[in-house]
Amino acid sequence: MPTVRITKEFTFEAAHLLNGYDGLCANIHGHSYRLRVTLRGEPCPDTASPKCGMLFDFSLLKSLVNAAVIAQLDHALMVREGSWDTLETISQRVRVVFFPFQPTCENLIAWMVEQISPQLPGGVGLFSLRLYETATSYAEWFADDQH
Repeated sequence: MPTVRITKEFTFEAAHLLNGYDGLCANIHGHSYRLRVTLRGEPCPDTASPKCGMLFDFSLLKSLVNAAVIAQLDHALMVREGSWDTLETISQRVRVVFFPFQPTCENLIAWMVEQISPQLPGGVGLFSLRLYETATSYAEWFADDQH
């Protein structure tokens, strides 16, 4: 069977701030994020299988990404660990996700790769991720670029 790619799109709402940044993004602000996850591999060749011709079940991909990424970030405030002591207090009342990095679109997409990749079965790999921070701005990650 030929190698194919499948893509599933996800959306989530989240806020972040870039601590120490020299522009408006130093303030808490939100985005309507869109994430496109593309897998690459060979579809199941077993003609006796009900999944014959399927690379990966879209419903399983949805569950995997929702558990690994979306459930953690949706409607959360994303900040770098140790940004402000007051955020530690706020996090007791609202959902705050602390990262060991600045929560830029570029850093978030690399983190998402680390969350999703280990959960994929053998023979199925991530091809690319595209994370939209706004309708016109996004970061991309391609497996082929990682060599």
